[in-house]
Amino acid sequence: MKHPRGFILAIDGPAGSGKSTTARLCAERLGFRHLDTGAMYRAVTLKALWTNTDIADGHGLARMLRTTRVGVGWSRSGMRVKLDGRDASEAIRSPEVSGFVSEVSAIPAVRKMMVAEQRRVAEGQAVVCEGRDIGSVVFPDADLKIFIECDVAERARRRQLELAGQGVCTGQKAVLANLVKRDRIDSGREVSPLRRMPDAVLLDTSHLTIEEQVSVVCDLARRRMRAERVRR
Repeated sequence: MKHPRGFILAIDGPAGSGKSTTARLCAERLGFRHLDTGAMYRAVTLKALWTNTDIADGHGLARMLRTTRVGVGWSRSGMRVKLDGRDASEAIRSPEVSGFVSEVSAIPAVRKMMVAEQRRVAEGQAVVCEGRDIGSVVFPDADLKIFIECDVAERARRRQLELAGQGVCTGQKAVLANLVKRDRIDSGREVSPLRRMPDAVLLDTSHLTIEEQVSVVCDLARRRMRAERVRR
């Protein structure tokens, strides 16, 4: 199906719920671009680690942001993230970055900078994007909003397998503790907390395979696109 220009598919949900994989695969099948907004926050977190900037020091982070450039581009392998001109697509996936990204993401100056860039990149495009505040803050008028839920123990199991596939050996208790911590920060922060919008479709993936949840989301998107064409 040929997609319309400017269609925004927004996927929100907690860490480890399968948002990124689902968004990437849906983008491939729908012929959309995948905008991984979480990767952009990871890039800022990586910069803080590289520069030994204390994430609790708001003024220090503000100074760091003035000389930080996070950019995205697309290739056949998907979205690539550049940090100050350097490709950081692999480096941002480290466990160390995962351990601090929620704190960095909760900082208002960081969110303001990233949201502006996300809107700029997506303008006039057909994109699938995922994160914590995509449907509520970044693209409140998205054409389709999906909110993914998943049992935290299942999320920990999946994340541990993902890390093992990357050669990172981490105990499930440590992975679970990290997810619980991130949930608490993401849902409790004052700026752009994780929350389901009334117009978002709720999708519980606790007992779904990736293939199943991708099929559900793609089907919903195709229906919405057909409905929009009829209205036009």
